[in-house]
Amino acid sequence: MTWTKQMPANPVVAVAGATGAVGQEFLRVLHDLDFPASEVRALASARSAGKKVPFAGCGQVPAGELTVQEMTPASFEGVDIALFSAGSDVSQAMREAVTAAGAVMIDNSSAFRMDDDVPLVVPEVNPADVAWHNGVIANPNCSTIQMVAALKPLYDLSPIKRVVVSTYQAASGAGAPAMAELYDQTRAFLDGTPDDELTVSAFQHRIAFNCIPHIDKFLEDDSTKEEWKMVVETKKIMGDPAIQVAATCVRVPVLRCHGESINVEFADEVTVEAARAALEAAPGITVMDDPAACSYPMPGILAGTDGTFVGRLRRDPTVEHGLAFWNVADQIRKGAALNAVQIAELLLP
Repeated sequence: MTWTKQMPANPVVAVAGATGAVGQEFLRVLHDLDFPASEVRALASARSAGKKVPFAGCGQVPAGELTVQEMTPASFEGVDIALFSAGSDVSQAMREAVTAAGAVMIDNSSAFRMDDDVPLVVPEVNPADVAWHNGVIANPNCSTIQMVAALKPLYDLSPIKRVVVSTYQAASGAGAPAMAELYDQTRAFLDGTPDDELTVSAFQHRIAFNCIPHIDKFLEDDSTKEEWKMVVETKKIMGDPAIQVAATCVRVPVLRCHGESINVEFADEVTVEAARAALEAAPGITVMDDPAACSYPMPGILAGTDGTFVGRLRRDPTVEHGLAFWNVADQIRKGAALNAVQIAELLLP
């Protein structure tokens, strides 16, 4: 079934998980894009009900504070768009209530991404897929979003046969407690605290001054679920099940922004010059690529920015038609909240 309800020009927006890191970013992005909302509701668990969250305003909603309401099935009456970042269990539990109320759920969790009846959308890549939603649209995994955003203009030059990607993923991708653990461990490590006395809870090992090649759980083939997401989500978003993807996902001691080293094999020859021109012309992509000036994307200078940044563009001589490049994106902005609000913009009349 395809959704037939007409979206109003000034929709009522609910932010589910409004007190979390991505929920807070939803509110900032709604302001930054001046989304034309007539009302914004902040929803969270019962323990957060009554709290005040700052909101800089958007559309017809003035700047000020939003009072957090407990999220219940009744919360979505009168809502047109529900931006969800409250975890897979909550999304699954609330799906029927959201769609029954006539709202469109844009979900940041992994709950529905691979469902056949749920579009998985990156607006710069497959915006037309929102047309066949039936009440739920999934936001892809953060590491997938920034990769496919950079792959799409290259794919338009020649079909992509194979992608090999290694990610360098920030601690904040595991949430606020993980960021706090990186801070605390770094201080303790520099103070000379022995490894066996460091508190390790957010990750499998010490994250300070370390890299951990383990994000999410291990699967039967010894890949991780994070790596599996990049494989299957890329095929779905790009609309090409023939694309082969080999991913290795690594957590690094960076606070915010994921980096990715990407090698691409094309069906036909794609020159560095043609690739650069395509990337420079692509929406949402910024090329930072001047080796002589040591200019390339880095997490330390790009936190809080929008879009995907590409650099270190060069030929890969190990395959017949190969290119290599590096990309960086703020995984809380483009990798989560910004992408979701951009999806919401696609729904507007």
